[in-house]
Amino acid sequence: MKMFLLSVLLVLRIPLAAQDKIVSYTVSDIDQIRFFWKPDSVHNATTIHQLNSLLAAKDQKLIFAMNGGMFQPDYSPVGLYIQNHRQIKPLNKASGGGNFGMKPNGVFYITSNNEAVVCKTEAFKAGKNIRYATQSGPMLLINGAVHPSFTKGSSNNNIRNGVGILPNGQVLFAISRVPVNFYDFAMYFKEKGCKQALYLDGAISQMYCPEIRMTQQSMLFGVIIGVVQTP
Repeated sequence: MKMFLLSVLLVLRIPLAAQDKIVSYTVSDIDQIRFFWKPDSVHNATTIHQLNSLLAAKDQKLIFAMNGGMFQPDYSPVGLYIQNHRQIKPLNKASGGGNFGMKPNGVFYITSNNEAVVCKTEAFKAGKNIRYATQSGPMLLINGAVHPSFTKGSSNNNIRNGVGILPNGQVLFAISRVPVNFYDFAMYFKEKGCKQALYLDGAISQMYCPEIRMTQQSMLFGVIIGVVQTP
C-alpha cells in the first residue's frame, strides 16, 4: 500500500508536458462557423449549454463552442462585433489597460466567401463581405512573431483561449487546461504553423467539444463562437 501511495504522489508531481497543457480543435469547414450574441434575442448573456439547447430545438447540432472575446459588465462586446453581416458594435481603437488594450490587438473575422482571417485592428477593413467579426486582444502572433510584450518564463499565468489561422486556411481554436503565460500560449499557435493568432479571453474561458472530450458549458458569456451542423 505504501508503494502504491508513493507512486501516486510521484505521478501527481510530474508536470504536464507543454502539449498536454493546451488542447485545440481545427475547423476545416469554415461555413459551419457561427458567432452568437443574445441568441434568444432577450438576454445579453448565455451559456454554451443554453446555446446548445436553443440550436437543438431547431434541429441543429453544436459540435464545438468557445467564448469569443471580452465583454462589458452587461455582456455586450468590448470591441467590434459583426453578426450575419450586421455591425452591432464598432471597431474599438481606444488606448487603455488590460489585455484588450495591449496593442496590437486584433480582429477575427469570417467573409462571405468562407475565408477566415485574423489581423491587427489597424489592418481591419470593414465591408459588406464580412459575415462575422469579433475584436479582442492582444494579438498572440503577428506575421509569425510572438507579440513583443510577451516574456518567456513570465509568471503571469492564467487559463487562456484563442484562435489562429493555419497555413491551409483552416481555423485552430485552442484553450489551456491549466494556467499558462502569454508567451507559451502564443508559442503553441506558432508551433502549429499559424502566422496570425488572437487571444480571446482568460480565466472564465471554456471549450465545448465532445469529439475531444471537452464538455465545459456552464459559464455566462457575451459572444460565443460555435461550429454548427445543420440538417
